[in-house]
Amino acid sequence: MAESFQLRLVDAYMLAPTVRHLVFERVDGQPLAFQPGQFLQVHFHYDDGTPTKRSYSVGSVGDGASPVQRIEIAVSYVEGGAATKLLGELPIGGVVDASGPYGRFCLQEADTHPRYLLLATGTGVTPYRAMLPQIEKLLAGGDREVVLLYGARNETELLYGEEFEAFAQRHPGFRFHGCLSREARAVPRPGDRAGHVQNVLAELGPSAERDIAYLCGNPNMVDAAYAALQEFGLPVRQIRREKYISSR
Repeated sequence: MAESFQLRLVDAYMLAPTVRHLVFERVDGQPLAFQPGQFLQVHFHYDDGTPTKRSYSVGSVGDGASPVQRIEIAVSYVEGGAATKLLGELPIGGVVDASGPYGRFCLQEADTHPRYLLLATGTGVTPYRAMLPQIEKLLAGGDREVVLLYGARNETELLYGEEFEAFAQRHPGFRFHGCLSREARAVPRPGDRAGHVQNVLAELGPSAERDIAYLCGNPNMVDAAYAALQEFGLPVRQIRREKYISSR
């Protein structure tokens, strides 16, 4: 159930030239109970006093079931954005008002499909990071496969890319493809693909009998991938979507 609380910044670093990773703890000392895939809302005011809020997926990697003490989010830089000013310049020890968790973009225990297709662009990969413990459990049975297609313009924008690469090396049932639309790596990796996420889908041959898909990130990618998956025959109930819209 959603609740209101304050968060104190305890750590922060740049994930990419325009993305900051922030680590919070609740001021009241309580852990955050959430389902991987859910998001929080940060509440603040514009300079004229008007209240507003922004939503951020929780990227904390726990055990997939228990509350977490450290609450991690990724914040993209938006030119002139009020949230960018607040969270981009927030010092260690700074406090913000928040509420949550919200959302249903979560892995469902009722799903029995043998393959999960996870598609993301930008900070839309954050919820998949939080899902890694659940994905590990899914793969433990040996009858499931998970493929993450993550789109970015270049290598520097593959947020948490090394973590996903390392997870793939430890878990043969997990594949990670960095889909680079503008610039290939200087030293390409076997999982790399050229072009946009939705255009790499054909390589995987999606099918209604085999796949369930999760789409998270830029609305253009989500819409294009949704249309492509429907052309491959996936019904609406097997395609789950979360659009990330940059707000000023």
